[in-house]
Formats: sequence, structure tokens, C-alpha cells
Amino acid sequence: MLTTRELQQLLHVDRSTIYRMAESGQLPAIKVGRQWRFPADRIERWLEERNMGTVTKTLPDLNLNGHSLSALLPAEYLAALGDLFGEMLGVMVVVTDMDGEPLTEPSNQCGLFKLVNDQPSAVRQCVAGWRELAHDLDLAPRFAPSHLGLMCARSYVRVGYELRGIILAGGIAPGHWPPPVAQIEQMSAEFGVDADLLADHLDEVFHLDPQAEQRVLALLPRLARFLSEVANERKQLLSKLDAIAALAGASPS
Repeated sequence: MLTTRELQQLLHVDRSTIYRMAESGQLPAIKVGRQWRFPADRIERWLEERNMGTVTKTLPDLNLNGHSLSALLPAEYLAALGDLFGEMLGVMVVVTDMDGEPLTEPSNQCGLFKLVNDQPSAVRQCVAGWRELAHDLDLAPRFAPSHLGLMCARSYVRVGYELRGIILAGGIAPGHWPPPVAQIEQMSAEFGVDADLLADHLDEVFHLDPQAEQRVLALLPRLARFLSEVANERKQLLSKLDAIAALAGASPS
């Protein structure tokens, strides 16, 4: 049985959200007196049903043992994988931690993103938007609007049972693109970019037909599972190396 605190650490949401989902039946839960408890095996199946990938059969490991997600998934590795995935599907790709901080530069950036993201205010809004996506408990990938009005979708990267980051596909034009003049002027004021310059870059986005959109949504969880498996394997390896270093009297890595 998992406690509410353990489930909070697993899903990165506040206590009230856990209670609300338990009360509504969205989460597998049992009430013992006034306390909620969550059966680990049923939580495991719940995660798998939402495309969270294969999980271990033990209780959640809620500690990376000093190894950050960026250490488990090096930037050069993510950049190469993002470049390949982005070019194959015609989207921008970025991997972030649960705070929305990118682990590497976004791959296959569209022209509009490049233009606006040079502005400090745009960077802050971009990170805030990615953080919001990371903390959205709708675990199945779906398209949602970004701060630029473009569409993006994400899947989770996990270490053990713990959600540690997201892989995001973005830079995709919605059906009503380009935006009206009023929205362009609003973006100009918001990001400090000349409206005419913005208008010149509106065509520099990714256009996906419905079939291509479904392909992105289908492949995104598979890539997230792959990254999760790599992160878990590297964590085990680094933990063994730390243990060997400790036995040898050396400082942990």
C-alpha cells in the first residue's frame, strides 16, 4: 500500500488532487478510517493503461540516489535522438524535467519558435508552459496549445515509478493558422518582437495532416518508454559504480 505522500512524489501533484482523484474513482484507492491508501499493484496497472510503459514489480523508488535526470540522459544523447525523431515526424522535439527545464536545446525548431524564443520573456513562458504540461495528470498524449498558439503533445519519462520528465513534440500549426491580426499584435507586445517580423515568420511552422498527427501521438509514448528504459538502466549502472567506489574508499561519482 502506498501512502498519499508516496503517490504525490510519484505523480508530482498536490495532496488535494490526489484526494479528488481518489474520491471520484479516477485512482485505485482504499480508505482506511480517514486515510487513503493506494494498492501498489493496481497503481502499476493504472500507469500501464495510460501508456506509462513497463514498470518494476517493487514499491516505488522515489530517490535518484544523487543522479539527476540530466545525468541519466546526457544532452548529446538526447540531442541526437531528438534530431532523428523531429526530422522523421516533422515536429520540434524537446525533453524537460518536471519543472519544465529543458535537458538540451530543442531539436528541429521551427522558424517562429527560433524568432520568439530569443526573447527572455518567451523563454520564461515556454518553461512555464512545459512545466504545466508536465504536471497535467491527463497521462495519455494529446495536442494542446502552447504560449505561441502552436500545438504540442507530451509523454512522460519515468525512473522506476517516479515521473521525472517529459518528451514533447511541438511547433505544430493548429487548424486555424495563421492567427488573426489582433493575436499577432498581442504576441508582439507580449514577447517584444515586432509585429511585422512575427508576420514574416508565421509560415515557418510545422503543418501535419490528421494521419501525421495520429502518428505523432502513437509514437511519442513509445519514445518516452525507450527513454525511461535507458534512464533506469543507467541509474542501475551508476548506482553500482557508486557502490564499487564506496567499497574502494573513493568518493561517489
